[in-house]
Parts: sequence; C-alpha cells; structure tokens
Amino acid sequence: MIVPSPRSNRRARLEIVPLIDVIFFLLATFVMVSLSMIQNKGVPVNLPVASSSVPQKQDDPATVSVTEKGEIYFNKEQVTLESLHQDLITLKSQRPDPKVIIHGDAKATLGDFTSVIDSIRQSGITKIAIQTKGAPRSTP
Repeated sequence: MIVPSPRSNRRARLEIVPLIDVIFFLLATFVMVSLSMIQNKGVPVNLPVASSSVPQKQDDPATVSVTEKGEIYFNKEQVTLESLHQDLITLKSQRPDPKVIIHGDAKATLGDFTSVIDSIRQSGITKIAIQTKGAPRSTP
C-alpha cells in the first residue's frame, strides 16, 4: 500500500498579482493620509475670492483669523486685539523673521481687518499674507 506524503512534490509559487494589489492599496492609503496631514491653523471662514491670487510657500506660518462677527483668532485661539499684539511680540521674539497669514472672512468689516494688520505691523512683523480663494475659471 502506498501512503501519499503530506508534502507535495510541487514547489510553492509566489502569486504576484495579489502582492501588486496590496502594494497599490498601501501606496494610495499613504498618499491620502499624507494629504490630510496638511495643517490649517486658521478658523474656518468664508475666504474672499481673488483672481490674481498666487500660492505661497507655507513654512510654518502663524495664522490670524477674522470672522464675520469681528472675532479675532490667533492659531485657532480666540483673542482680543490687545492680547493678539502681545502674542505677536512673543512670536517675533521666538522666531527671527516670522510669517503671518491672515484668514479674513469675506464679510468681515474693513475696520476689524485694518486693526489686525496694524497690530501685526506694530509688533515688527513684515511678512504678511492674506489667504484667498482662487476665482473659478470661466470656460469659453
């Protein structure tokens, strides 16, 4: 009587198609996670539209947000105009040449916006950018 061996004489084959599927899934997951890691330090506001806006290099800027109601936020923390000035002076002392991005609501008053810009300038910070949305392109 011949007893079959539990080990087969055939060699194991490495199937490459499932391996490729797994690698593409991991690659797609990595891309999606890395895109979601972009930090927005500002409070969500309705940004104004500007057709001449140009993307800026964002190397860890501080963010000042001005809402429609005139509330001021420094890196997502609500502050008064006086405490914003103190926070900006502290920022200037910690970093030699800081950059501040202003997230202003499209319906914020010009007075609130001007007060924020004035406070930033008085603290000695010269690199100021205003966050906008690009205008939708019209198709002919």
